[in-house]
Amino acid sequence: MLENIELLRKAVEVEIKYSYIDIQGKKSTFSKFVKSELLKEYKKTKAQKWQVLIEAMERYSVENLPARRKILNRLCKVIKDDINPKPENAEIKNIKLANECDVTYIKGVGPKVGYLLNKLNIFTAEDLLYFFPKNHIDYSSRTFIKDIKEGETTTIFGYIKSSSAFVSKSNLGIIKVTVADESGNIELDFFQAKANRYVLERTKAQFPLNAKIMVSGTVKFNKFNMHLTVDKPTYSILNDDTQESTNLNIGRIVPVYPLVENLSIKTLRRAVFNALEMYKQSIKTVVPDYIRNKYNIMEKFDAIRQMHFPSSMDMLHQARFSLAFEEFFISQLRLAKLKELNKQINNSVHFTVKPDGLVMNFIKSLPFKLTHAQMNAVNEILNDMQSQEPMHRLLQGDVGSGKTVVAAIMLLSAVENGYQGAIMAPTEILAQQHYNTLVNMLAPLGISIGLFIGSLNKKEKKLQETNLFNGQTKIAVGTHALIQENVQFNNLGAVVVDEQHRFGVKQRSILSKKGEAPQILTMTATPIPRTLALSIHGDMDLTIIDELPKGRKPILTSISNSKKQIYSLIKEEIKKGHQAYIVYPLIDESEALSAKAATTEYENLKTNVFPELKIGLLHGKLKNAEKESVMNDFKNGKFDILVSTTVVEVGVDVPNATVMVIENAERFGLSQLHQLRGRVGRSDVQSYCVLSSSSRSDDAKARLGIMAETNDGFVIAERDLALRGPGEFLGVRQSGLPDMIVADIVKDTKIFEEARYEAIEFVKNNKFEQYPELKTVENLRKNNFEMLAD
Repeated sequence: MLENIELLRKAVEVEIKYSYIDIQGKKSTFSKFVKSELLKEYKKTKAQKWQVLIEAMERYSVENLPARRKILNRLCKVIKDDINPKPENAEIKNIKLANECDVTYIKGVGPKVGYLLNKLNIFTAEDLLYFFPKNHIDYSSRTFIKDIKEGETTTIFGYIKSSSAFVSKSNLGIIKVTVADESGNIELDFFQAKANRYVLERTKAQFPLNAKIMVSGTVKFNKFNMHLTVDKPTYSILNDDTQESTNLNIGRIVPVYPLVENLSIKTLRRAVFNALEMYKQSIKTVVPDYIRNKYNIMEKFDAIRQMHFPSSMDMLHQARFSLAFEEFFISQLRLAKLKELNKQINNSVHFTVKPDGLVMNFIKSLPFKLTHAQMNAVNEILNDMQSQEPMHRLLQGDVGSGKTVVAAIMLLSAVENGYQGAIMAPTEILAQQHYNTLVNMLAPLGISIGLFIGSLNKKEKKLQETNLFNGQTKIAVGTHALIQENVQFNNLGAVVVDEQHRFGVKQRSILSKKGEAPQILTMTATPIPRTLALSIHGDMDLTIIDELPKGRKPILTSISNSKKQIYSLIKEEIKKGHQAYIVYPLIDESEALSAKAATTEYENLKTNVFPELKIGLLHGKLKNAEKESVMNDFKNGKFDILVSTTVVEVGVDVPNATVMVIENAERFGLSQLHQLRGRVGRSDVQSYCVLSSSSRSDDAKARLGIMAETNDGFVIAERDLALRGPGEFLGVRQSGLPDMIVADIVKDTKIFEEARYEAIEFVKNNKFEQYPELKTVENLRKNNFEMLAD
């Protein structure tokens, strides 16, 4: 029995709870802890199952999210089997479900090959079936020898005319084989290192005279005999007419897979083929027939088989479309189902906006005209609020796009209908900022606004709580302080959650339960491309503000490694009465190292570069209260320059800051660079962003060049997503991103849109009970920890 089973159980539970981030414990990371526990067991038993898991845990920290889930599934299964071992004579080879069959029991695999497959995170027959090729080589079209051309990939059918073997002066064994067909001859060379006469003769015997042969490879020019030949030829001796169609390595479109040392491509191809044969009856098609017919989607088994061993390139493309559609359809089905469920189980308060009421008068009184995107957002939100179905909308807007005024209109519609509103922000400084903005906007209308943050003194807190409870305060603005028990509303009707990804579901739920059934709007300033946003937040309606208010000057962005130029720009702007940020990146993901680097630079700038200026320092090792204090001092003009690591808050508004210098800019993702750049340019004064980089990499220069080209956060997010892929773009914490094996959220936008539409229509018009295969897929999402806890 494995030692410390309870500790392992708890570790797995915490790792799953925190979305597979290889969580840092008191002494080590999750993967290091599990590895150390498994090592104890391996030393006692020398069992290969523990060795496999130890190696998997060594890879864990660098694996992507689906691979981490797969490794934890395997860990849980092996531990569960160790606790409750099967009887020795139990029949385990003919397991009906591919996800329950250990890959070792596939014909042609066994323990040795199984161990090698485990290194590729292939633990079950299902893993093997879904281990799709990275590409294919087309050996399917036969070419006559007289028609072969240099550089082309080709397959030749012929017979062996002659063969010979000899050892070269450099001790290299060479077997020369002449192959002929009805159009001509070709000479092929097969090489063998450190060969002796006996080994050569044995190899030569594999090419019997007049035997039928099939050869595939790339045609090249042989400079020794001045004729064309085939480079590193793959061959098969054909014993009968049937072998041509069953050979997996030549004479067809051949799959190419990632490999590990000692695992041959031929062995892997044969294992996949055997798994397909073994499970062809149990692979069920889940997309409903009426949708399959509409989009020409293949039966699932046929699609999987064609992905590995396609009969033509057209069939390969159709197979890929079919499986990508299914992946998108199932992920969107869950979200569409959740969205429909929210409508059915929740009845929200609904509001009527009068033509001459508070909301319309407020919009008319604004000293600026709302942009087209803002008006569109207002209309969508007000339409939602007039319905009894609960609003479930995500408002996504670039830095400075004017989300706060849209949120204010939503909250005002609640006040106009006799309700209170609330806006919750993740930090005190953001809450204070929203409070100041709302007071400036709404105080002339006589709307009372309360502030709820932890730093208020006891007397202020009591006054705010009393005014909120008796209904005098119409709109509450705050941090987590809003969800404390002693904060009670008189009649809460509308809630705005800012930077919603910074709050847990539980926290958002507690706030919404402070009213009978308030309407809820969530906001984010992080531009996420629409397709990606819908794949994560598909249970919400999405509103995007992709237009900046008129009068804002684009931030001038440049790439420079000249400290003289950078410091000169900072001095010029500070002379004009403005302020500057200098930001340093995380170093090796260590906040401690980054804090140290920023502190060192801060001392250098303060002592040697800008001795006459006031400089502040902000980094992640400071306590929250210290961070708030530093940011407030910068905002209030006590510092000319703020030296910081990447903890500079999203959304913090310092209109007087006009310079953003980002050191080692090549270390940041484009979206992060854009977020940092958004700390300046928050007034009608010209602002500047300098990307400081000494990198000579062409990729780094191209990425930074995109920042200099455009200020549009959504364009940048699209480019960033294309460069880094969704996992890197969002970070591994985003477990909301569905696991995709075939589908590509970046390249398959059209398939995604079609699958999403069909999923929404399916949930509206059908019952899951009538589609048992779909219901089975829904139920398969079992928490890994439940397996261990059984």
